[in-house]
Amino acid sequence: MLYLKLAWRNIWRNKRRTLITMISVIMAVLFSSLMASMQQGQYDQMINNSVGSFSGHIQIQGSKYFDDPILDNSIEVDSTLITNLKKNPLLLEVIPRIESYGLIGGDEKTKAGMVLGIDFKAERTLSKPNEKIISGEYFTSNSENTLLISEGLASYLEVAVGDSVVILSSGYHGVSASGIFPVKGIMKFGIPELNKAMVYLPLETAQKLYGANNLVTYISLLANNPKDVNEIVSEIEPTLGKDYRIYGWQTLMPELIQAIQADRGSGYIILLVLYIIVGFGIFGTVLMMIAERRYEFGVLIAIGTSRMRLTSMIIMEMLSITIFGTLGGIIISLPAIFYFNINPLRFSGDIAASIEEYGMEPFIRFSTDPEILFIQAGIILVISLVISIYPIVHMRKLKAVEAMRH
Repeated sequence: MLYLKLAWRNIWRNKRRTLITMISVIMAVLFSSLMASMQQGQYDQMINNSVGSFSGHIQIQGSKYFDDPILDNSIEVDSTLITNLKKNPLLLEVIPRIESYGLIGGDEKTKAGMVLGIDFKAERTLSKPNEKIISGEYFTSNSENTLLISEGLASYLEVAVGDSVVILSSGYHGVSASGIFPVKGIMKFGIPELNKAMVYLPLETAQKLYGANNLVTYISLLANNPKDVNEIVSEIEPTLGKDYRIYGWQTLMPELIQAIQADRGSGYIILLVLYIIVGFGIFGTVLMMIAERRYEFGVLIAIGTSRMRLTSMIIMEMLSITIFGTLGGIIISLPAIFYFNINPLRFSGDIAASIEEYGMEPFIRFSTDPEILFIQAGIILVISLVISIYPIVHMRKLKAVEAMRH
């Protein structure tokens, strides 16, 4: 306790040096936390745009669908399976779908596009088509003979709400799939590729069109927390029959994992540079502290003070400065991170256009994951502990007589 009091008094003997060191630690925690939060927020957004808002975090498919995603490899909707899945507390929603492609035609033009048969209630939790409607109305049942069309496709085909659209495709086991449907609503997607070629049909209507009664190509599962995906897959997989397979989004979209890993590498380099700067700042403080108090240490050693106790006192001084600086950085970082979470950084002009080309929405929402702050604070503390090796080595080599002469 005595040495702790001495350490506390010593760090305020030179207030200017101590405050400069604390401020450097505060700024390091602030900048590293903001950068890590922005980066994680960007990854969360990428996952949400590509997975959480379209394909689902998890999919249950037929045993052959993953390798050959065609209607012939569809699965039958088992009401017992759906009921059991909905009871899982880790799942937010269970969304059956039938997905295929076809020629979408207006009066004079035709274009290939994706046709997605959806459960009109469950789909409001996943891709949220009801929130994307800019003209017209959303479905009111799974059997109505209407469709929703994306804005870009509607513009290309020159159709509006109330006009009829023809769908030509190949159905289940090669049956001819053709139908004419009035446009009930026009949707606008943030992802340009979806906005150019997307059509939604009510689930039963799509099943009837493709001759796939009571069949779906897959069942999407939306997790309450994306971090629970592996746990959910491990829990559900043993309960499925031999005709079913379950995949997490990491397996369904390996290219997204690769993109995140590549981008994360560049972020690590920038953080490493920041850590090196902070490390040298703290190391400089230690050097000044030892140089200024060389005579003092020599006298203390001469009167019998243990070198280990002196070393412990210096380490306590360093840790005190670092801990207070780290806490200060966390306190300052919290409101900044929450502000940019509520008010994301938005881009416009050419930058926004280039971001949209990659299938992302032109803004970055910072992540509020508390692990980010604790990880950054922990790294700074580790750096301080590593630097504390120097005074230990220095104290072992310090000679009292030479120190007092200087």
